[in-house]
Amino acid sequence: MMGPVLAACLLIILSTAWISQANGATCKKDGGVCTCNDQTKNVDCSSKGLTAIPINIPADTDRLQLHMNKLSSLPHTAFHGLQTLTYLSLSYNDLKTLPEGVFDQLVNLNKLYLQDNKLTSLPRGIFDKLTKLTFLQLTENKLHFLQQGVFDELTELKTLQLQRNQLRRVPEGAFDKLQNIKDLRLDTNPWDCSCRDILYLSNWIREKKGTVSNIEAAECDGGTKAVLEITEEEAAEDCVYPNTTTAIPTTIITTLASSNDDDIPELPVPQENFQKFLGYQEPDHLPTQPQCLMSISGYLGLMMFFVLISAAILYVIHFLKKA
Repeated sequence: MMGPVLAACLLIILSTAWISQANGATCKKDGGVCTCNDQTKNVDCSSKGLTAIPINIPADTDRLQLHMNKLSSLPHTAFHGLQTLTYLSLSYNDLKTLPEGVFDQLVNLNKLYLQDNKLTSLPRGIFDKLTKLTFLQLTENKLHFLQQGVFDELTELKTLQLQRNQLRRVPEGAFDKLQNIKDLRLDTNPWDCSCRDILYLSNWIREKKGTVSNIEAAECDGGTKAVLEITEEEAAEDCVYPNTTTAIPTTIITTLASSNDDDIPELPVPQENFQKFLGYQEPDHLPTQPQCLMSISGYLGLMMFFVLISAAILYVIHFLKKA
């Protein structure tokens, strides 16, 4: 009776192996694209030409390196299940937006690198769950405004890098909750020193001068004057900055209000906005070349699985006939 038992065990082992393979792999040792260190819990997926986050990143990962890839978007579930992560690098990619909640499960994250992407804005509440964050790098993006309260929950933050963006102002109270901030980089932004909104930043820099590094380097657009030197007389204008994609210039509002229905011009609608209006969404991500290769290996594994299953069944039938 040992023959059928051995055959059954063989079937179970083969099934388990195939299911594991079908689930995909992240680490090179398992056929994936990333280098994983079991001792340091470091997963290095940098410089792999990735267009999507690899699947099945080990749940106990401490450091995840995804810099120098071709990531242009992230699914909101990209980092779900990685509660032990303390270090995340997404620098030198092509990220244009961040989905709301993408970092919400990274409750132990200490350092976040987003340098050299194409971010134009940050969603409201994007950092609210990162209460242990001490280092945030947003250098070399295209940020042109900040949401009210976007940094309010980062009370442990010590370093914030915002240089080389397109910021012209920050909202009132933008940095007031950063109780432990020691280094804040604001230089190489086109700060608009003609508008009254700049006075909050000017006063804050003047107040923190000597206790927070690098803030004095912030200069007005054109480099004519340091932001901290701006006076109320110089910043006399009440400027309005559109800070959402739905903002309508005042000239258009005036024109529409003074026109008859027949006179209203037909405004061109960008294709991307029209697609959003119709409910069209791009898929979260497309498979990378390594992931496609893993899919092919999965099919080969499936074929091998069925071959071995057939062999095991024939063996059982042969044994039973002899019995």
